[in-house]
Amino acid sequence: MPICRLAETTINRIAAGEVIERPAAAVKELVENALDAGASRIEVLLSGGGVERIEIIDDGCGIPADELPLAIERHATSKLQDETLVQISTLGFRGEALPSIGAAARLTLISRPKEQDSAWRIDVAGGAVTPARPVSGVKGTRAIAEDLFYATPARRKFLRSTRAEAEAAERTVWRLALSAPSVAFRLVSDERVIFDLPAQSEAARVAALFGREAAGSMLALEAEREDVRLSGLIGPASLNRATSQLQSFVVNGRPVQDPLLRLALRLAYRDVIPTGRFPVAALRLNLPDEALDVNVHPAKTELRFADQNGVRSLVIGAINRALAQPARLGTAPIAFLPHLSVPPTPPNRAARGFAEAELALAAPPMARQVFAAPEPELTKYPLGAPLAQIFDTYVLAQASDGALVIVDQHAAHERLTEEKLRAQFVEGRIAIQPLLVPVVVDFPPMEAARLLAETETFAKLGLEIEPFGAGAVLVRGVPAPLKEPDAAGLLRDLAEELAESGAPLALEAKLDAALARLACHGSIRAGRRLHREEIDALLREMEATPRAATCSHGRPTFLKLTRTDLEKLFGRRG
Repeated sequence: MPICRLAETTINRIAAGEVIERPAAAVKELVENALDAGASRIEVLLSGGGVERIEIIDDGCGIPADELPLAIERHATSKLQDETLVQISTLGFRGEALPSIGAAARLTLISRPKEQDSAWRIDVAGGAVTPARPVSGVKGTRAIAEDLFYATPARRKFLRSTRAEAEAAERTVWRLALSAPSVAFRLVSDERVIFDLPAQSEAARVAALFGREAAGSMLALEAEREDVRLSGLIGPASLNRATSQLQSFVVNGRPVQDPLLRLALRLAYRDVIPTGRFPVAALRLNLPDEALDVNVHPAKTELRFADQNGVRSLVIGAINRALAQPARLGTAPIAFLPHLSVPPTPPNRAARGFAEAELALAAPPMARQVFAAPEPELTKYPLGAPLAQIFDTYVLAQASDGALVIVDQHAAHERLTEEKLRAQFVEGRIAIQPLLVPVVVDFPPMEAARLLAETETFAKLGLEIEPFGAGAVLVRGVPAPLKEPDAAGLLRDLAEELAESGAPLALEAKLDAALARLACHGSIRAGRRLHREEIDALLREMEATPRAATCSHGRPTFLKLTRTDLEKLFGRRG
């Protein structure tokens, strides 16, 4: 096949795929344009995850009528004053966003600078431009992108679910809102108001977007080295999450997801939080433009620092110093006071979920309780008769074949509880126990939205929730089989389950994950002393339950040591 030049529209569509790979990227570029235009208020309206429609309304400086046609041309920009690409002080500078969106979608720009008598409108659909014309409109710019990727169906085919794309777009606006607290932000997704924030201080913006409870325990951070200044808020070691959702990095006003900064944050917390958990932080870095290269990737979310080692050591050192400060018990919100006595999870040990993180709340248990000689009839069972309970957590029993059985009481009962819940669910629906006094639980706005999107799923599991203002969820009922669970803790645990899974799961997978979490809350805790009769009942029920060898998380519920195993452990047998 001979070499030939591609058509201009094809070139633009190929290039658009690099800049606008999903709705979240289009949202990012349009909001950054609004911020660069000096907007004091930005409204973001999403429909269908941003695929159907993205609308960004700002009160910035606007685009003059005679410049509208130029604004949608590739590599045309008003932002780049330094062609050496060293002094870049705006969020955008490549001149690619608007033409890329116009090549992949149906783009409408309606803009009016304050000196113009009317607004002007220009439309681009799949790269085809409709000439600009005057329309009514207020000062600022209104950008509308509809039917995203209709002109590039191959790209649209590989988008994720509507909810997953919506969450990614919402997350993008969350980061941008954190980066510019002096700008009022309103985010509406499929007619749900995710947040509506006035211009405010940085601490107030973090509280609004991280959730009041999390922000209430965070520590202020200030550090400076030469021309590099670090500021922000970080969570204490006890405030950690299942995902990195509550981490924000802003460099020279630009929200980024830079690998160097994420690594520095992880290293700073490495020795104080469990492996697999993530710290909570909102960090802001300011340094000279010439010490930073933002032209690494079209998305502009990764940077290249002139002094990488210096930046990394500044971040790690500042966080370590802040974490080393004495706890400020007097400033902690009431909601956090019950947690102050919780011993920290040993470093480098995987966390085991909300309910299990509470296992150490009991007073230090006695080393063991020993039972009388087992009754002969009990030794005939596979898991045998109880001999002792150690650390109020592990049960020792003698099996029918003489082997020593060690049972993790919480893990074992968790499996039994899950099987009961699952059986009830299969029969129809888990019964709801209404709460005498409904419980209000605060979340970051996006976590609350994620939970409320699963209201119907939770109702099938016996958990009744509803919205209760911005970022708050009201719990009206809990699963009846769990007796008296901690409603707030249960809901937080389920929120973490949804966060860990990332994209929305298929219904069956959601139910499996949620049932496992519910079981954890309805189970005997480690650290609880059991009567011999309770242990007997636990062992017999384990023997009658098909999957009782592992807990809901896949860990073993018991270990069995035969005489041969013991002899090998003591070197009596090779």
